Amino acid sequence: MDLAGKRGLVVGIANEHSIATGYATLFRAAGAALAATYLNDKAEPFVRPVAQTLGSSIVLPCDVRIPRQPGAVFVGIATDGGRLDFVLHSIGFAPSGDLHSSLADCSAEGFALAMDVSCHSFIRMARLPLPLMTDGGSLMTVRFYEAERAVEHYNVMGPVKAAPESSVRYLAADLAANRIHVYAISAGAVKTRAATGIEHFDALLDDVRAHTPAQHLVTIEESGRIAAVLASEAGMTLTGSTIYADAGFHVMA
Repeated sequence: MDLAGKRGLVVGIANEHSIATGYATLFRAAGAALAATYLNDKAEPFVRPVAQTLGSSIVLPCDVRIPRQPGAVFVGIATDGGRLDFVLHSIGFAPSGDLHSSLADCSAEGFALAMDVSCHSFIRMARLPLPLMTDGGSLMTVRFYEAERAVEHYNVMGPVKAAPESSVRYLAADLAANRIHVYAISAGAVKTRAATGIEHFDALLDDVRAHTPAQHLVTIEESGRIAAVLASEAGMTLTGSTIYADAGFHVMA
């Protein structure tokens, strides 16, 4: 996969073990120049070393709950070179109290916040890069199979993660005239720091392994190769699709 000459933005790097880091590493290995973001001052020391490894010249704060921060990221990219070819959105959040309670007990405020961070921020990031994607581009968001099945302990994140998948279809239609392609990547179960917030996640990994062909848990690097394809022209005919990078787990009963 050749991404030489392309410029991308990766939103969602938390540390060296996050899914976004694995995807970014594949983008970089394929030749892309990358900008990266970190959530806040507390997260910056974990993200900066990753960004340095990726050779990122732009590393900016981006808390999507702060109105002007996402826009400032795209202004920074415009100032640095004025062009962008792809964006990877790999963020999700729910307040702990709502995440660890049943969906029926989820608060309206917690649901709204989870939907804003996990879904509407992707919609906003579909609009913001338009002036920089003058030759078209790719937008990707990452989800898990809790979007289509009721997964124990995922609670509010189930319906919240289903929303970006539907949004991908509508954005693909909305932005087709701009030659912008939009995808959801359904990644396999991977143990990351974010995943530790899900109760009994190790048991979930065991269950996924047992129901995956060849009992193989997909790695971040393996699903990252799919993201690299979608960042290139090779993925353009798949726009609007949810692409499964889960070693076949989704086909098993």
